[in-house]
Amino acid sequence: MSLPLRPCVGVVLFNAQGLVWVGRHRPKWARHGSFASDTFWQMPQGGIEPREPSREAAFRELWEETGVRSAVLIGEIPGWLTYELPPELLGVALKGRYAGHRLRWYAMRFEGDDSEIDIGPKGATKPEFDAWRWVPLADVPSLAVDFRRLVYEEVAQEFARLARRSLSQIAAE
Repeated sequence: MSLPLRPCVGVVLFNAQGLVWVGRHRPKWARHGSFASDTFWQMPQGGIEPREPSREAAFRELWEETGVRSAVLIGEIPGWLTYELPPELLGVALKGRYAGHRLRWYAMRFEGDDSEIDIGPKGATKPEFDAWRWVPLADVPSLAVDFRRLVYEEVAQEFARLARRSLSQIAAE
């Protein structure tokens, strides 16, 4: 079975302290194979609609998954990062239509306060997360499901300067 990679966006949302937003996700496929008892933390991410610019998709996905509108773009990784599903999830996860994700990653600064965050459903969309928290960027890869870990490590490495800058800006204030 040869399946395509789904074109997606991912968002690293930094708060004023330089921490990153993650949501707790328990997808339907989590009961398959070695994922039976796991709960995963991830950053906002999701599909790009046909003819939708990836930056617009990033802001849309951020709102759909977190309720956040008070965010500004502060960085992006040029090009695509990819991960593939493990064999036991092929034909199961991603509605059985994709072998994994091909993602454009964006960094955003959250300019609201935590009361803006709403992980409940938006219109016809189902909630992605049942909990959320702020964590250091360096911790994000260890919270992710195994098959996403290498991509999250690369994202953390690429955007580490933004987390350091956030912390140094606060110290200077």
